[in-house]
Amino acid sequence: MPLSCIVFDCDGVILESVNVKTEAFARVAEPFGADARDRLVAYHMEHGGVSRYKKFEWLFSEVLGREITSDEMDDLGRKYADYAFEGVLNAPMVPGAYDVITAWHGRVPLYVCSGAPHEELVHILTERGLARYFEAIYGSPPGKTDVLRRAVEKAAVPPAEVVMIGDAKTDMTAAEAVGTLFYGRGEAFAATPHPWGQDLTGLNVWLEGVAKA
Repeated sequence: MPLSCIVFDCDGVILESVNVKTEAFARVAEPFGADARDRLVAYHMEHGGVSRYKKFEWLFSEVLGREITSDEMDDLGRKYADYAFEGVLNAPMVPGAYDVITAWHGRVPLYVCSGAPHEELVHILTERGLARYFEAIYGSPPGKTDVLRRAVEKAAVPPAEVVMIGDAKTDMTAAEAVGTLFYGRGEAFAATPHPWGQDLTGLNVWLEGVAKA
């Protein structure tokens, strides 16, 4: 089966920015108390790849017991972006990520599908000098499954010839829903049927094997 397209998540796959964003969520929720802060951080870590705005909705409905207003949503979104942006811009790349991107650029189309807001995502990857490697960059909204499906449709290849690389269960379930292959970054995928690695240093070897299968 040929390898016709590779799709990357961003945080935790291209950039080591997961901890930066976890700290930003903690700071956003701090004014609501330690319990709200800790529960939002736990929810964020369990639901990587989900839009920050969905997480704010959850904080208010499940922890604070009321619906969030549009003004509160905008305020939390601005604060979160302020806390996280510089850290993401300066975050190191995941080991092996640059090697994978440059090795496959020009061989197959590369895409980014992330839960981060689209404009922010494009700006960060442009500032990091990485946007030029990708056919398209997709952020939220919509959700991960929809943006992955959009990338596969744009590439105009069978889903079974596409690899999604992610570090969250959201990435894995999106790949399974769309019908692509999946490669996980991190031990969270050790109990799944999918291939995985602690980082991306071994990914090129696996991708070459897929391409030759």
